[in-house]
Amino acid sequence: MAVLSELRHQMQRQGLDALIVPRADEFLGEYIPESNERMRFVSKFTGSAGLVIVTLTSAAVFVDGRYTVQVKRQVDTADFEIGDLSDAQAMAWVEANTDVKGNIGVDAKTVCQTQFERWQSLLGGRELLDTQQNVIDAVWADRPEVVARQGFSLAERYTGESSLSKRTRLGQTLQSMGLDGFWVFLPESVSWLLNVRGSDIPQLPILQSHALLKADGSVQWFIESSRLPADWQAHVGTGVTAHNPSELESVLASCSGQNVGADPLNTNAASWQTMLAQGVNVIAKACPIMAAKAAKNAVEVEGTRQAHKRDAAAKAAFLAWIDESVAAGTFPDEAELADKLHEFRCQNPEFLEPSFSTISAAGPNGALCHYNHRNGLPGPLVNNSLYLVDSGGQYLDGTTDVTRTVAIGQPTPEMRRNFTLVLKGHIALARIRFPKGTSGMQLDSLARQFLWQHELDFEHGTGHGVGSYLSVHEGPQRIAKLGSPTPLEEGMIVSNEPGYYEEDQYGIRCENLQVVVPGERDGFYAFETLTLLPFDCRLMVVDMLTADEISWINQYHARVCNEISPLVDSATRDWLQRATAPLPL
Repeated sequence: MAVLSELRHQMQRQGLDALIVPRADEFLGEYIPESNERMRFVSKFTGSAGLVIVTLTSAAVFVDGRYTVQVKRQVDTADFEIGDLSDAQAMAWVEANTDVKGNIGVDAKTVCQTQFERWQSLLGGRELLDTQQNVIDAVWADRPEVVARQGFSLAERYTGESSLSKRTRLGQTLQSMGLDGFWVFLPESVSWLLNVRGSDIPQLPILQSHALLKADGSVQWFIESSRLPADWQAHVGTGVTAHNPSELESVLASCSGQNVGADPLNTNAASWQTMLAQGVNVIAKACPIMAAKAAKNAVEVEGTRQAHKRDAAAKAAFLAWIDESVAAGTFPDEAELADKLHEFRCQNPEFLEPSFSTISAAGPNGALCHYNHRNGLPGPLVNNSLYLVDSGGQYLDGTTDVTRTVAIGQPTPEMRRNFTLVLKGHIALARIRFPKGTSGMQLDSLARQFLWQHELDFEHGTGHGVGSYLSVHEGPQRIAKLGSPTPLEEGMIVSNEPGYYEEDQYGIRCENLQVVVPGERDGFYAFETLTLLPFDCRLMVVDMLTADEISWINQYHARVCNEISPLVDSATRDWLQRATAPLPL
């Protein structure tokens, strides 16, 4: 492979025995611009998480359970070994393929401080070196142009709180933590704190930048002047100064001796080392902005409700169109389906863009839980099987994410049974009441219990946090086996998306978004379902459902019909009435 040959030549010039290439850039975000897709350039693997390691004689790609099938389809196994994405296994591979005195390189801007330290501890005496400049860029001749657009302000009618109010509140939090400041590394947190957004990355409306929040509520914002929103000074309020990123060292030098918090899980190792070099007393702490951003205020929650209604109208029209097409003997391919869904969303003038690349997966492709039809030849709908569509939209007042599994023709009894098991888990999580202090880890098994009884499971998490016109994947809350210990709080939005995937045959996922609301009894919380779209009753084995589960489905479907019918045309309204017809008790 020519790329590997050129890369190894560069490694030899720099005295490197191995090079670690994470799927990350200097902002450590899940979504990165085309110009920074370095792991994909080297390996051809397109997954959203992974790690490539190249030595002078061998190479490997490490992925998690979501991508074990996909990676084998995309990566040339003559050039790359395939491994499990864990620090222990990846570094053990390095040990097995390099000399004990070897130099291991990584661009420290593309790895968080915690990971950098962990890798160093696992390398058995080998030196983990910061390459300073990214080695991949030296061999990437046709690297896409770096996009850096001007940002824009988000009005308080959408945010529910001014930047000055947020900064003052969080400054007081820093004081209570004994900190003089906090290094706000993640662009999502900076965008939320200053009520600004951007368009550097498709589907992720953040403004790529960093900031230093001080205990008095002031902020030093590191961003190129050409990218500042036109009215930024008046919009953010007093106490914010803008600095070119090249001024970082001098600004940090003025903080020498001060206690500055930084999250080692969300701060790249390069900036961490820069703070230390400037004499800053770096205190490892979870960023308080993460929790503040996750707990949506009343304006954000109401905005999200409205965004979900608009989004559901488009998705209902799309599902009605699928049924009409199949009934006419037409089986569109995955690309046509994704384009049609986008077309329906675009009919609403408040729709801005998708919140992620639509997963449009027919038949066996549904078994790839993060499938992308653009990675190959889009397949047509498969008769007597399933179609899985996972998509979302960005609106100024909210971010949506919904998955539905659709019957195409007459699915098999096994497909219907497994769909019902997944749906039962979804209902159990949707209905739960839980005491304050409960984390997503404690709720995860609710969604898996019925699958487990049949010795079935799924590899991905059950639920992720969702932003308010921000990232569709947001922490710190998460519902997963090994999820976040962060307690769920009022206003947090999480997905509820259990699934089941039969390799090379079909995939099933039932996903709604839901928000944490107060329970009926003090000290307890419940979930309010935000997504308003029917589940496919043709896939339900009614005899497997309890009376309470049937009642939940019927009440949910009645709500969907009542709230969405006024927003759609007569043909879609007729489809909605059929799709939400009550199940027999």
